[in-house]
Amino acid sequence: MSEKLQKVLARVGLGSRRYMEEVIAAGRVSVNGQVAQVGERIEPGDELRIDGRKVQFQIEDEIRRRVLIYYKPEGEICSRNDPESRPTVFDHLPTIANDRWVMVGRLDINSTGLLLFTNDGELANRLMHPSNEIEREYAVRVMGEVTPQIRQNMLNGVVLDDGPAKFESFTEIGGEGINRWYQVVVKEGRNREVRRIFESQGLKVSRLLRTRYGTVILPRELRTGRWMELDKADIDNLTKIVELKPRQGTGLFGMAKRRNERMQEKPMAARRGGYLRQQRRDNEGENHQHEGQGQTQGFNNNYRQERQDNRSERNDNRYDRNDNRGNRNDNRSARGENRYDRNERGFDEQRGERSGQRKPFVINKGFKKF
Repeated sequence: MSEKLQKVLARVGLGSRRYMEEVIAAGRVSVNGQVAQVGERIEPGDELRIDGRKVQFQIEDEIRRRVLIYYKPEGEICSRNDPESRPTVFDHLPTIANDRWVMVGRLDINSTGLLLFTNDGELANRLMHPSNEIEREYAVRVMGEVTPQIRQNMLNGVVLDDGPAKFESFTEIGGEGINRWYQVVVKEGRNREVRRIFESQGLKVSRLLRTRYGTVILPRELRTGRWMELDKADIDNLTKIVELKPRQGTGLFGMAKRRNERMQEKPMAARRGGYLRQQRRDNEGENHQHEGQGQTQGFNNNYRQERQDNRSERNDNRYDRNDNRGNRNDNRSARGENRYDRNERGFDEQRGERSGQRKPFVINKGFKKF
């Protein structure tokens, strides 16, 4: 079975399809020794090269379909690279040989919850396309009162800058005071759609958590910042709703299957994003520094003086200890000299006694002269 050349190159991870088309048009790609053309199809067994370097590839139907679920924390962005060097959702995903993860949908930097990743680009496109009307479920904490009239307006539909939008369902799930939690469902994935629907009614969303995408529900045992791979039954349910045929070899085997079983029995600790929290702490620290700069300066001077005094006291103690060590060394030296004198006297006495008892030299009786 053949496949378009630019699609194969993009799936290998060398760039987007549009960029691969530019590379092919520039004459940098060859198939079986011949310069390739845009739109050319490639089959298993063909030799593919870019700039003379051989590229290993597989036809899409031969690749095992994989799907990951990731619990996105606050502060991570849904992008592979960020010019501001902020953490991204791809930082903690496992590597995949000769392939790459494709993100299904997005969440803004302040939102958390379920994200799907797959190595099947067609599956990702169908799950995101509005014509398939895949449900996305969110838990939302709202500041303000949601009256029956406002609730009905959001169910009937409101007009946003990019067209009409509405909630398919709206359920209250708890909360006290002005902060209450609601469960809402939408069938599109437009940018900040849930937040903008509430803002159109004069309400502000303070927390947004995605809990379901299609047939995939965020598991209770999955902690923030962690990922889990879906098994064959879950992947087949996901492909069924977008009318894709299942592939052979899909599912978990060996170490991957045991890893999921261990995670269900003993969930891993949460990994927090922390980027936004650190920014808030830095901003608060700067504000406090400007407000109490005079008091802080005086406190710092006193603190420095106390540290200097403590250092002086520690140095004096060190000198005293060194003196004591010197005295102990002198005592040890004196004791060593006394021992040496006593040893010498004992040795001389023993030598004298031995010299007095020494017998004259005589020839042994058994000695024969020649």
